[in-house]
Amino acid sequence: PEKGINLPNSDLRIAALTPEDLKNIPFICKHADMVGFSFVSNPEDVEHLRAQLEKHATGRRPAIILKIERLGAIQNLPALLLNGMKDESLGVMIARGDLAVEIGFERLSEIQEEILWICEAAHVPVIWATQVLETMNKTGYATRSEITDAAMGSRAECVMLNKGPYIVKTIGMLEDILTRQMG
Repeated sequence: PEKGINLPNSDLRIAALTPEDLKNIPFICKHADMVGFSFVSNPEDVEHLRAQLEKHATGRRPAIILKIERLGAIQNLPALLLNGMKDESLGVMIARGDLAVEIGFERLSEIQEEILWICEAAHVPVIWATQVLETMNKTGYATRSEITDAAMGSRAECVMLNKGPYIVKTIGMLEDILTRQMG
């Protein structure tokens, strides 16, 4: 439960929207402002989600957040952004956990930089995600590498934290780090 599987160096032709996703779209359209689109790989995936949202939205439909977590999404990022910008709102999440497994941990810093550059050029906001200040959030104490990683999040428009017993303390530290970075 709540675990995924990664198959690096594979070109699987699996639909980005699962039957369960399709079942949840009416609820999403009724209650959500935005929807995170996991495992998006190409513009056709975005078209399919957009069609489903339009089919079920009664008013304004939720904005799409493209979760960049597969090699295909990186390779097709300009086309994904161009397609997504047909909508009023669009965002990108750098889902660094799955992305690192897919592309290799040693390439993560290079690729997340490229994603930030491309999204900045396209004026698309970015969410810096996956395990930001994770040790702090779980234990109350941050590691040096987590502090540096959190500081790099200042280049994005949003930094996502996971839930944890020290979330209030973690939010305070993140605010301090980001405020200093933005100076």
